[in-house]
Amino acid sequence: MTETHSAPVTAPSASDPEKALADAHHDFTRLKQRLRAAVVGRDEVIELVLVALLADGHVLLEDFPGSGKTTLARALGSALEEKDAVPGIAPFRRIQFTPDLLPSDITGTNVFDVDAGGFDFRRGPIFAHVVLADEINRTSPKVQSAMLEAMAEKQVTVDDNTYPLDELFFVIATQNPLDLAGTYPLPTPQLDRFLFKLVMEHIERDAELEVLATYPTPHLDQAAEHPGVSRSAILSARKASRQHIHLAPVFREALVDLARALRADPRVLQGASTRSLVLAMPALQARALLHGRDYVAPEDLEALAPQIFRHRLELAPGVEDPVEVIGDALGPQLEVLAKASLRR
Repeated sequence: MTETHSAPVTAPSASDPEKALADAHHDFTRLKQRLRAAVVGRDEVIELVLVALLADGHVLLEDFPGSGKTTLARALGSALEEKDAVPGIAPFRRIQFTPDLLPSDITGTNVFDVDAGGFDFRRGPIFAHVVLADEINRTSPKVQSAMLEAMAEKQVTVDDNTYPLDELFFVIATQNPLDLAGTYPLPTPQLDRFLFKLVMEHIERDAELEVLATYPTPHLDQAAEHPGVSRSAILSARKASRQHIHLAPVFREALVDLARALRADPRVLQGASTRSLVLAMPALQARALLHGRDYVAPEDLEALAPQIFRHRLELAPGVEDPVEVIGDALGPQLEVLAKASLRR
C-alpha cells in the first residue's frame, strides 16, 4: 500500500496482509474509475458510496430528479462480473416505491404450484446484490419496515419462513428533498439503519458540459469499457479492510467522546446512537483503504463524521445545520488525534 499521510506507521510484518490490502485497493480503484465514467461530476458521492459498500453499510441519497442516482446504482450493479454470480441473485434491481406497494412486492411471495401440489417461494426484487430503493419515503411504514429489516438482518421472512439474502447486499435508497406531498418521512430509528445520508447538489457547469459532450454514447456503455470486479473480490476487500487496516484505540475514544459531546449539546434533542459508532469503525477503515493507507488517520474521521451523524441528530427548533453542530463537537477530538501516535 502507498502511504499518503505523514503519521508514523510500521510496515506489516507479514506479506499476506500487505498483498490483501494491495489487491483490495486495486479492485476498488478500478471500480471507482468505472463509476466515474458512468456518472460525471460526482466524485465525492462515488467515493462515499464505495466506502459504504466496502464497510457493508447502506446509503440514503437526498437528491433532485435526474441527478444520476439510477445511473450510479446501475453502473455499480453492472460492474459485478458474472464469473462467481450467485444463482437466483440479480446484479441490480430497482424498486420504485409507491403508496400502494405491499411488503410482498419487494420480499417475494409464496405461489401455489399445481403440479407439485404445494407452495413455491418466488423471490422479490430485493434478492439482488445492488438494490436501488427509489423514493423510499413514498411508501407506507409497513413496507419501509420490511425493507429496513432486510437491510439490518440480510434476510426476509415470508409466511414464517426465513430466506437469507446474499452476503453482498447493498442498498442505495433515495428521497426527494422538495416534493414531500403524500410521503411518509423515515423516522430517526429507521434513518439510523443507513450508514450515510448524502445530500446531492447540482453538479458544476464544466461537469454538465462534459455530460452533454458524451452524447450520443450512453454513460453505461462508457463505463463498460472499464474492467469490473467480482463479488468475491468485494467480499475479500471487506475482510481485508476490517482485519488489516489498523484502527488505533484512540479513535474509539474519539468516537465515544464525539457522541457524548453531541448528546450534551443544547442544540441537539436526540444524539447519535451506539449503533452509529459501531458502523463508523469499518467506514473509517474503508476510507483509509481507498486512500492507500493501512491505518486510519484523523482525516478519515474529519471527512466521514458529518455523513455518518447528520441524519441521526434531531435538532432543537431553530437549529438548521447539523454539519455545523457536528463540526463544533468534532474539533476537540481532532486535536486529541493530532497529538496521538497512530503506530501499531
